[in-house]
Amino acid sequence: MTDSIGIAVMGASGRMGRMLIDTIGASDRAHLVGVTERAGHDWIGADLGEALGGAAMGVHVFDDAIEVIAKAQAVIDFTSPAATVAHAALTAQARCVHVIGTTGMAAEDIAELDAAARHATIIRAGNMSLGVNLLTRLAQEVARALDEDFDVEIVEAHHRHKVDAPSGTALMLGEAVARGRGVSLEDVSDRGRDGITGERKRGDIGFSAIRGGDVVGEHDVIFAADGERIVLRHLATDRAIFARGALKAALWGQGKPPGHYSMMSVLGLA
Repeated sequence: MTDSIGIAVMGASGRMGRMLIDTIGASDRAHLVGVTERAGHDWIGADLGEALGGAAMGVHVFDDAIEVIAKAQAVIDFTSPAATVAHAALTAQARCVHVIGTTGMAAEDIAELDAAARHATIIRAGNMSLGVNLLTRLAQEVARALDEDFDVEIVEAHHRHKVDAPSGTALMLGEAVARGRGVSLEDVSDRGRDGITGERKRGDIGFSAIRGGDVVGEHDVIFAADGERIVLRHLATDRAIFARGALKAALWGQGKPPGHYSMMSVLGLA
């Protein structure tokens, strides 16, 4: 296993944590060295395999991220903004690759990640799917080609348990459209419509969020002008696509210089 990369997963019991554990376990290029859970969780101290209802794996669950990160060459993190920022300080000290799929991060959280990226390789994306990242590039190029006669709306749908809106993917797509138009998303974002809102403002990028059932993730970028519409769409039906993308990023990051990268870099599209 000398060529296998040791990976730690932050937040083992969640949907993404379990999917990452399965994906890493099936890989011949990586192996699991440790996982974390929040303090007080029933799994703390247990063997991960037994906690998951199977045979012992020899990997234990910790509530101390330091102990887990110290063993890893890469950390994959789909937790919360506060936890991710705290983990980034530790991965910077350990000089290991930090792959971040956490969404709902504020500007001050990103600034903290930028500081950590001076010492560590951070790869962050609102969506780790390879298809979504290609969609992001397409959205940017379409926005570059079209003027503001085309209104832009980003519509996203997710399962009922998702806690943030717009989704990280929707914001990533919005940033791509704004880049294509040479504007700041903060200046043109329209995230809430209720009541008498007046006419749509020319040049705005609108967002709509749908929550329900077990929808894994659906994203449409709509360019609408008089007489025609262009719709770019991605449908996710299996969370494994996010885990596979995160693992690809963790492997790609090995040996890369410190910096704050995106999945565009991983795909060679940066």
